[in-house]
Amino acid sequence: MMRLIQLFSIAVVFIVSGSAFSETITLGASLQLTGPLANTGRYYRDGYEFAIAKINEKGGIKVGNVRYKLALKLLDNQSDISLSVRQYVQLLTEDKVNFLLGPYASNFALATSSVSEKYQVPMVQGGGASDQIFSRGYKYIFGTLPVASEYFSSTIAATEKFNPKPEKVALLFADDAFDVSVADGTRDILSKAGYKLVLDKRYAANTSDFNSLLSLIKESQADAILVAGHETEVLNFIRQAKSLNVSPKFYSFTVGVPTEDFRKALGKDADYAFGMTSWLPTAALKDSYFVNGEAFAKEYAARFGYDPDYHAASAVADVEAFAKAIEAAGTLDPSKVRDAIAHISFDSLYGHVQFSTAGQISLPQIMIQIQNGKLVPIYGQNGFINSPIYPMPSWDRR
Repeated sequence: MMRLIQLFSIAVVFIVSGSAFSETITLGASLQLTGPLANTGRYYRDGYEFAIAKINEKGGIKVGNVRYKLALKLLDNQSDISLSVRQYVQLLTEDKVNFLLGPYASNFALATSSVSEKYQVPMVQGGGASDQIFSRGYKYIFGTLPVASEYFSSTIAATEKFNPKPEKVALLFADDAFDVSVADGTRDILSKAGYKLVLDKRYAANTSDFNSLLSLIKESQADAILVAGHETEVLNFIRQAKSLNVSPKFYSFTVGVPTEDFRKALGKDADYAFGMTSWLPTAALKDSYFVNGEAFAKEYAARFGYDPDYHAASAVADVEAFAKAIEAAGTLDPSKVRDAIAHISFDSLYGHVQFSTAGQISLPQIMIQIQNGKLVPIYGQNGFINSPIYPMPSWDRR
């Protein structure tokens, strides 16, 4: 009899747990799973999937008395903006997803957010930071990356305290929405800090030849170089700077430096490069699903076989924002969930998530440097965290 009671109890538990979720909420996204942007696109795919799995493990999302599980519908935009726009229309009109997660890169977020606005379905994205995305008065787009125009602010604040302080600055930037916004903001920051901008050049996105720009840098005698571009461009720039022995006191890049791929691709040539990140995997960043940022990073690396960077962390924050907002709204009505997103305020493994009236969060950028193959935080809101290696040694003395 006791054995029968035990078996019956196990069966009841199994039935209850198996039917714990009576409904499903589907988040849809069009991502760069193939094509030239696929290497970064995977951070968003993996971040979205990981966050959804973890939230479901924790009991999913409760809306009223109904327990929902999260699901993900992903489409491959093949790194093509036009295809991505069409896919977001498909996600809403044919696949009937409930809400939208974003693609990678500002140009993509700028174009596809018009779909969420047209259909009045909120999109939370951590792939686009361009000021242009949030300057159009749209109500249904939200972003978890810092404002692009302020990307170099911590970097410039740090260099003002360097000894000797660099004086002549060269600014290079790609001709896409993100990098143009970075450059526009950087000029103002440099001017206020009293720097002399000796070179200010735009280049075509995805360019592979930086020889002519590097020659101009040499002629300008710039002792600091700031580059706003994508990772492949930055890799090419550094390789060609080495071949031409272009050796400023300092150079910094908007992307690439925080990633494991960057260090593997360049080896020892990655040393001394400065960059920035809105996220570092610390235990101080508490999270209701992942415990904290450090625990998340360890579990992520074990699960996917590579270390996360801020792209992955922001992708997780995107999913968490929906989870918090849907529960707060108590409904799946898109307009009411949109209003809840606009008012959420919570701590996460990525940092504090709270959106401005324009739809973007505010996170400080931490200046970082690669030293002896390791990523070292250098300068943050409260000043220097570690000492920079500065001036950089010239290529022929490394």
